[in-house]
Amino acid sequence: MASRTQTRLTSHAAILIAMLSAAYVAAQMLADISSLRLVDLFGKAIDGGTFIYPITFTLRDLVHKAAGKKVARTLIGAAAAINLAMAGLFWLVAKLPLVADSGPQSELFADVLGPVWRIVFASIIAEVISELLDTEVYSAWVRRFGQTNQWGRVLMSNAIALPVDSVLFALIAFSGIGPLEAIVPASVVWEIIWLNILFKGVVTVVSIPLIYTIKPLPVIEDS
Repeated sequence: MASRTQTRLTSHAAILIAMLSAAYVAAQMLADISSLRLVDLFGKAIDGGTFIYPITFTLRDLVHKAAGKKVARTLIGAAAAINLAMAGLFWLVAKLPLVADSGPQSELFADVLGPVWRIVFASIIAEVISELLDTEVYSAWVRRFGQTNQWGRVLMSNAIALPVDSVLFALIAFSGIGPLEAIVPASVVWEIIWLNILFKGVVTVVSIPLIYTIKPLPVIEDS
């Protein structure tokens, strides 16, 4: 039986994957924290996470191109677990007894970083579903067109995944029965949705050239 020769991943390729993965997870974490605050942007309501979250879809695409579908899927799951662990850590720290006279940074910790679990789960659910959907659409485009029309794999996958993410997050986080109902009326929820889709669409178009800066690694088999 002929032995299969294994090609080692070069240090350059390993560094590239590590940097893209770190950037992806960092952007996910920053977006989840920022989403706790609704801000007024030119008279319209938008959650703070919108300013950083859209780039995660492009980073996912870059990881997918460089390292393959399995790695991209694993990264999505890992980011979700890390975000959940971060919220759990914030909850635990906020619940522990406070040292007297430790300053406002300690006294206000629970008010600022204490997790709103409805928003936490809305973020994670929307992220996982939309990013996995992005992965499947991206893969389908690559199977159809190969290495040609690379702009299309980014545009098409994001065009389908971004609206799904925006609708899921806003509806789970801000609508329905619950304490946030009185704070976020339905008109504001739909305003958040369409502004999110619009902003994410602009980021997608601007970031399309990045897909041409990454080369697929031949030692990693996509499936």
